[in-house]
Amino acid sequence: MSLTFHWFLPTNGDSRHVVGGGHGTPATASGRDRPPTVGYLGQIARAAEDLGFVGALTPTGAWCEDAWLTTAMVAQHSERLKFLVAFRPGSVSPTLAAQMASTFQRQTGGRLLLNVVTGGESQEQRAYGDFLDKDDRYRRTGEFLEVVRGLWEGKTVDLHGEHLRVEGAQLARVPEPVPEVYFGGSSPIAGEIAARHVDVYLTWGEPPAQVAEKIAWVRGLAARQGRTLRFGIRLHVITRDTSAQAWAEAERLLKGFDPETVKSVQAGLARSESEGQQRMLALHGGGHRDGLEIHPNLWAGIGLVRGGAGTALVGSHEEVAERIKEYAALGIEEFVLSGYPHLEEAYWFGEGVLPRLAADGVWRHPHGALPAASVQVPFAR
Repeated sequence: MSLTFHWFLPTNGDSRHVVGGGHGTPATASGRDRPPTVGYLGQIARAAEDLGFVGALTPTGAWCEDAWLTTAMVAQHSERLKFLVAFRPGSVSPTLAAQMASTFQRQTGGRLLLNVVTGGESQEQRAYGDFLDKDDRYRRTGEFLEVVRGLWEGKTVDLHGEHLRVEGAQLARVPEPVPEVYFGGSSPIAGEIAARHVDVYLTWGEPPAQVAEKIAWVRGLAARQGRTLRFGIRLHVITRDTSAQAWAEAERLLKGFDPETVKSVQAGLARSESEGQQRMLALHGGGHRDGLEIHPNLWAGIGLVRGGAGTALVGSHEEVAERIKEYAALGIEEFVLSGYPHLEEAYWFGEGVLPRLAADGVWRHPHGALPAASVQVPFAR
């Protein structure tokens, strides 16, 4: 088995500081340091595919650029990288979404992956014209995926559901290959939807013991549906030649957090309806700067100013590789990573950690190459 690694396209802007926002909170001012132009995102995409990342996640929401449009343009500036496009079922009809995915596959040579985001914040959903409550949004997601899956199989679909209705829906051309569906959610109904419909269940970077519990929960739900899923984890990374260098970088980022910004972001995130977001907040106590290393090499500092994924693997290349193998031993096969700034951190991880994982036999470059740092010479930057 070879582990799979994905990177992140910062369509909310990039910086040498943490770009906060998400889950109903606006992107912080640092997001303007490196605007998310197609040119800059193309640089990140080309670096990621050369280093051995399979795909790149793009976020969704009012705080960032539209994922569909942006990735369609960035795809023209890369060759092999896949795009894990986050989208919300409530914003587009299932038939149109299935058609969009099919078109994307043909125009990019099969480089689409779909990250289905049900939407955890009712206030933000209402801004997009969606007035369902959280549980109903998940039920609609189930109906949505039922229609999309049927269309991708070449069926004519009729559905008179609780929230969606289509009649005689069909595609002129089905996607080849069919995009894999990624999905995350910590509430009971989220687990039910994942078990029935998705290919890869994603969790945010909680400590290994909590991740193990979540995997066991979803795996059991899927087994009752006669299905098996793969599991992935969403983390930031700060990896350097030595542990001291990595923690010094984490401290530099922490010192860049304006106390008023932390207070404002935490107040906004505390109102989140997302169970996963509340689990993230619990890791750092809602704004405390002490005790942020919540497991060896797992740092919760990012979550002080950023919604969603709020933890980072911090350490030497060897330490970060060991933590990745620790998660892999639990059943995690895919890692969706990011770091500030995203261009430079892709190289730190790709040249520092991936060769070590390759040497351990748990990863191989998807295109048959290895980063230059795999040669046994001192790593320096």
